[in-house]
Amino acid sequence: MEPAVLGGKLASALVAPLVKRLFATGGPGAALVDRPVRLTRLVSFRGEQRTLGDEQVRGLAGRLVADSLASPGEPPFPRDEETAVADALAARLLALGDLEMDDVQAVRLGHRELAARLRTAAGPWDGFSADAGHFLDTATEWACLHILEFFTRRSTFVARTLVEQTRGQADLIAKVDELITRVPRPDARDTAFERRYLPYAAERHDHLTLYGVDLRDSPDRWPLEVAYLSLEATAEEDRAPLFGDRAERERTVRLPAESALAAHDRVLLRGDAGSGKTTLVQWLAVTAARDGARIPYVLPLRTLVRAGTLPAPTAFLTAVGCPLTPPEGWAERVLTAGRGLVLVDGLDEIPAAERHRTRDWLLALIRAYPGNRWLLTSRPTAVRPDWLAAEGFWELALTPMRQPDVTTFVHRWHEAARAPEYEARLLDSLHTKRDLAGLATNPLMCGLICALHRERRGYLPTGRKELYDAALTMLLARRDRERGMEAVELGEEAQLELLQRLAYALVLSGRTEMDVATAEGIVERALPSVASAAGQGDAATVLRALVLRSGLLRRPDEGTLHFVHRTFQDYLGARYAVEEGHLDVLSGHAGDTQWEDVIRMAVAHARPGERAVLLRRLLAAGTPRLTLLALACLEHATALDPAVRAEVEARAATLIPPASTRDARVLAEAGPLVLELLPGPDGLTDAEAHGVTVTASLLAERDPRGSLAVLRRFRDHSSLDVRRQLVGTWGRFETRTYATEVLDHLDRTDLFLTCRTEAQREALPVMAPWTHLTFLGAHRAAEITACVAEPGAVEELHLVNNTEVTELDGLPGLFTSLRLLLLDCHEVRDLGPLARLPLTSLLISRTADLTGLPALSSLTHLTVATRLPGSRLPAALPTEAPLRYLYLGDDAIAGTGLRGLVHWRTLQALYLATGTPLTAEDWAEIQRLPDLTILGLHSRALPDGSGAMPVLPGVEDLFLTALEGDEDLSVLASRLPGLRMVALEAAPGAVLDGDRLTALFPGAEVTLD
Repeated sequence: MEPAVLGGKLASALVAPLVKRLFATGGPGAALVDRPVRLTRLVSFRGEQRTLGDEQVRGLAGRLVADSLASPGEPPFPRDEETAVADALAARLLALGDLEMDDVQAVRLGHRELAARLRTAAGPWDGFSADAGHFLDTATEWACLHILEFFTRRSTFVARTLVEQTRGQADLIAKVDELITRVPRPDARDTAFERRYLPYAAERHDHLTLYGVDLRDSPDRWPLEVAYLSLEATAEEDRAPLFGDRAERERTVRLPAESALAAHDRVLLRGDAGSGKTTLVQWLAVTAARDGARIPYVLPLRTLVRAGTLPAPTAFLTAVGCPLTPPEGWAERVLTAGRGLVLVDGLDEIPAAERHRTRDWLLALIRAYPGNRWLLTSRPTAVRPDWLAAEGFWELALTPMRQPDVTTFVHRWHEAARAPEYEARLLDSLHTKRDLAGLATNPLMCGLICALHRERRGYLPTGRKELYDAALTMLLARRDRERGMEAVELGEEAQLELLQRLAYALVLSGRTEMDVATAEGIVERALPSVASAAGQGDAATVLRALVLRSGLLRRPDEGTLHFVHRTFQDYLGARYAVEEGHLDVLSGHAGDTQWEDVIRMAVAHARPGERAVLLRRLLAAGTPRLTLLALACLEHATALDPAVRAEVEARAATLIPPASTRDARVLAEAGPLVLELLPGPDGLTDAEAHGVTVTASLLAERDPRGSLAVLRRFRDHSSLDVRRQLVGTWGRFETRTYATEVLDHLDRTDLFLTCRTEAQREALPVMAPWTHLTFLGAHRAAEITACVAEPGAVEELHLVNNTEVTELDGLPGLFTSLRLLLLDCHEVRDLGPLARLPLTSLLISRTADLTGLPALSSLTHLTVATRLPGSRLPAALPTEAPLRYLYLGDDAIAGTGLRGLVHWRTLQALYLATGTPLTAEDWAEIQRLPDLTILGLHSRALPDGSGAMPVLPGVEDLFLTALEGDEDLSVLASRLPGLRMVALEAAPGAVLDGDRLTALFPGAEVTLD
């Protein structure tokens, strides 16, 4: 659409009649010429002067839009958007009646600011094309020009301060009418540029490299849509602590990685080397460019930081080598309108010192241009977990490829490489060879494995170093010798020598990218010692050949060089460090997690004596992480002094296996490398097995696949603590996979399965029936009954912190075998339906009331923490129930006391955790219970020295809770002469004097918690 045509569409002849009908003629204010009039009293679709309805206003707006489209020439926007544009324009005009201002204030604002107020009052209207949005904004501004002209011509408008503006309003309209037909608006130039830029961006990023494909038979670049694999991203979200919940206070959110920005405008995406972060950035850029809804900017940080100053929006394109020149101010207009998709890639690929500067740069952009979408990628340990949390960034982590992902990748790789005959054989190897499957955790390694399998016709190395060696040999020896422009012949060893020097320089600098001039200097210094390269030309020629031939280096532009992936940089850098004897440098950087792979590969390259030196230096640091790093290095140390190996194993044995939950948390801080070192379950004590499962659970976020592999080994363990840990960590993994691979194999004895989410409910039917179930949170009764495939198998059911269940009528007909029910349901009002269940135990934490409780005659165990109605216990509790256990908590007996307690002469255990002091009458009721042998008291219910508590010779077990340490328990000692066991529990933060308390009860076994 040409700008001149657009101006013609909005000529005054179309707008003025519409505006005139929006306001009442001879409206209010005719006698109040000294006062301005509120807009709400002027419009013709509100108040006493109403002559138009909302539908009539929409009709006027629709006519204006239709007339604009019907005018000669190119339409101002696509015709299929006519209805949406008309509705949006009507909404803005109707918003006039919502503005809290008068006509004088409106004129003072001016037409543009008034239009902005109407846009805000009408609310956002998304989904327009750029042309439709341009037309709508322009039409709104023109309408506002005529609205202000209308105000200034009213007989009641005599504000002296606006006389001059009144005289100039008509002239302004005429001039702008003329101007817009002559001068193209910046938006028109922007639209024309974007029609060139978006296809360019899509084409530039729409490719992947499939490693190892023979270039003489196939291209080395493939369409992104052919090879792109949708991976999963996870995030931990905080939630409030729930009643009875001892699990972690987060829940795992899982979603396709490419959907991250659909859920949040700001995302920090973490992923390990080769996990697919950059590929995801490319995919997001390509899809955005093709959809046209957002303008993508792909900003690799390794390129940006070389310039010294990070670019402003006007320099985004030139900073990444885009040859297109946008209109002046285009990038700022895009970001100001909230249309940008800014993809900042590779925070970990710049030095740590640069990261804070990058953070400041990014946050300055976000604050200056709100409303856009921002993605930042990084390796997991480059910055702390909450590095951008305060700025509203949602943190996601790319998960390792699961078996279905690997299968999909292998299929697409072989399809793209036109080698289907090797696919089935490789998949069989990946499914049966554990070591090989452990390497196929990201797209990079999967690609290398596919390429090696094809090149070696089915033979694959099993070790990590051997795999890298084989991959390098293939990449260095199989490149097309005639591809380069220079006739340079470099052998494999010569290439390795030059590559490892470049890699080591990058490792030392903490960068992943260097200037070509710096690289040429490194090559120039190396040429005299590399015989096969010395006669092949100058450093620039040799470096150019190395880039063309090796397949390991890339030059994204004329002045920059980097390795195709950090994995090769670390591997080759370690090789050179060992050859040069730089063990001090390696051990000096051991504390930096970015050097972890470098050190492990250095041990693999080193000679036995060098390995011993390096491992002893790791041990000398005395930290758990470096001790475990030394242990992880042992797999690469094929030859090593037995004493050193024994020392590493002995030191690591103090950490692995962890003997307690505390030890497990310390161990998990060492990172995912721990997972490959965790033993079991054979040969472990129950406590050690529990510690291992805790460690693996804590590392699930950073390496869910490795964590699952560890936990899967413990699914047949008999320990209740181990089984509880396996159940409690369900939310950290993919719901259905964990259910089928771990939970469904557990011994259910004394074990509760807790369902928190809809996904967990949906996974219940895929497992064998659980007899003990907990539903935590707001699950509706119909949802609970629908997800339990065999309700008759459920014996114990907990409904915790539930605000959705209001009726219990549906339970008796389904849960026919239910023996125990815990109710923490705020809205339940009638317990009567429970009388039809064979309940023996009922625990009531919170309900709206206790109606129907007296009818539950089968109960032997009852817990009540809700205030009982009436003045006596028999009026509130089931009198026909043969109660043996009774727990009364909170303010349960505030109105009843213990009056009538003797009715339940079958009571054997009584726990009182009420805030109501016990009277002599209450103690007398307790004294009359003939079978009472167990007494539990909260510190609030302890007797004082008044003598109200009688002697209770039949009580043998005493439980005291929430003790502060200063209570006088001597009364209990004298009133309970038959005690055999006393259990004392301290309040949080309190310390109990064990010796003093033990001395009080000389005839009993005393335990303190």
